[in-house]
Amino acid sequence: MRLVKIIERLLSAIPIMLGVAIIVFIFMRMTPGDPVDIMMGQGGAVSQGEIEQLRGEFNLDKPLHIQLGLFLSDLLRGDLGNSFTKKKPVATLIGERLPATIELALSALFIGLLIAFPIGIISAVKQNSWLDRLSMGGAFLGISMPAFWLGIILILVFSVKLRWLPVQGRIDYDAGLQEVTGFYVLDSILTGNKEALISSVRHLILPAITLGVAMAAIVARVLRSSLLEILRSDYVKLARAKGASENRVVLKHATRNALIPTVTVVGLQVGVLLGGNMIVETVFGWPGLGRLVVDAIFNRDFPLVQGAVMIYAFTFVAATLIVDVLYTYLNPRIEM
Repeated sequence: MRLVKIIERLLSAIPIMLGVAIIVFIFMRMTPGDPVDIMMGQGGAVSQGEIEQLRGEFNLDKPLHIQLGLFLSDLLRGDLGNSFTKKKPVATLIGERLPATIELALSALFIGLLIAFPIGIISAVKQNSWLDRLSMGGAFLGISMPAFWLGIILILVFSVKLRWLPVQGRIDYDAGLQEVTGFYVLDSILTGNKEALISSVRHLILPAITLGVAMAAIVARVLRSSLLEILRSDYVKLARAKGASENRVVLKHATRNALIPTVTVVGLQVGVLLGGNMIVETVFGWPGLGRLVVDAIFNRDFPLVQGAVMIYAFTFVAATLIVDVLYTYLNPRIEM
């Protein structure tokens, strides 16, 4: 039954993805700036015939509804088109950059959860104590700080002033890493390259912290609120009355039920980490999908932006589905 529900949810995501594809197509065409003019530098050295030839090559000379039809027909075949500026298939470009983005997002997720869970649990157990106020004050600060500002501050402190960590990139040029999966930390472990492992982790720390801090603040506040409500419930009082230790009451009885709303937030944050890291990747020179999209937007590279947005939309749909499946394990009474 659960498998059937999952298949139904996957099928229901098809109209959503189609709607996203149409919306991003229309809005990209409404964006000021012509991709051909940008490619030609808007100079006078290029003849009008060359401009028209290039517009025909990109199908930009056709009416908008025909362009949309061509885009959707290619999309149904799994073809995201070719990049205007890089002259390569969009799927290939995304495939080259996606491992870097996923690696950064997973690292930020790990750091965020590592910070959020202890803070959320301790704040709930020690409600209204100085530790609770300090933790929630830090959470407010984490939510309030823009990612680009925090990234710059971390660079100034740990890279420029202390010289502990690198400013940008994924790995040192002389690390000699042999790529296997595209995930540099994993590849370093698989190939037994200790130097590459150290280098890739050092490059990963600052951008991962920058992304993970805001997520940690949000998750910690949600976990604290959920725990406070559950710790006042009757079954928790009953567990205490039976003589269960406080650690067992909090960790086994209360925290598991508090994870239900927390998992929702974490699932959405995973989508944000994958799709909303463009600024962080730009600040740290991280060669991921976000930085590729920023360049594509400036160049009005329609196919590349459309393909990346489709990937981002699919990420949110997949994250929502995973959250719904996790619900059924955390609380069997909940159905998908």
